[in-house]
Amino acid sequence: MKLKSMDISATASASSIVFDALRKAIIEGQLEEGEPLRQDEIARLFNTSRIPVREAISRLEEQGLVKTQRYKGAVVAGLSPQETEEIFDLRALVEPEIIRNAVPKMSKEDLALAREKCAAFSASPDPMTWGDLNRDFHETLHGASDLKFFLEIAHNAIDRVERQIRAQLVMSNGMERAGREHFGILEACENGDAELAAKLTRDHIQGAKKSLLAHLSVK
Repeated sequence: MKLKSMDISATASASSIVFDALRKAIIEGQLEEGEPLRQDEIARLFNTSRIPVREAISRLEEQGLVKTQRYKGAVVAGLSPQETEEIFDLRALVEPEIIRNAVPKMSKEDLALAREKCAAFSASPDPMTWGDLNRDFHETLHGASDLKFFLEIAHNAIDRVERQIRAQLVMSNGMERAGREHFGILEACENGDAELAAKLTRDHIQGAKKSLLAHLSVK
């Protein structure tokens, strides 16, 4: 199992630490689709009991990142093309509303940070960083929104498809297009045009969905 061992035996929030480590490993593809999550092995890696491991796996299952299979137990969940399309369609409904709500509340500092994140994404030569930088940019723009439940839904949806987004950016040469679209969304935010920012966000998500589904169809 590709997890770094860690001694959390004396940590009060052992379950949260295991949850965060497993979630990160799943999202980044270190734990692959269908890989079993053996509680004893994970407990040894973190020098803890099976109880926080069981709690962490239960939380991951609630988020759809893990599923329980007969005879195998908990394994890393995958997504069918239909499920992937549905999640992107959900994002295309939720994230434009988040950005529409956020634009009037964005400070100069928020916009300056978003421009830094946007530039960092476009300039990065390392495909291993593209997923994180893409997420950093969008979440920076979303930060001014006070739509708590919309944000939670968006974050969980991105978790579910982040592995696919990373693959799509690498395999479909999607970086250049994504960079241009990011700058367009950012400029709309800087101009205080919430409706345009929302439209461009929706178009950006739907375009990424189309590219990703085309990539999945030829795998």
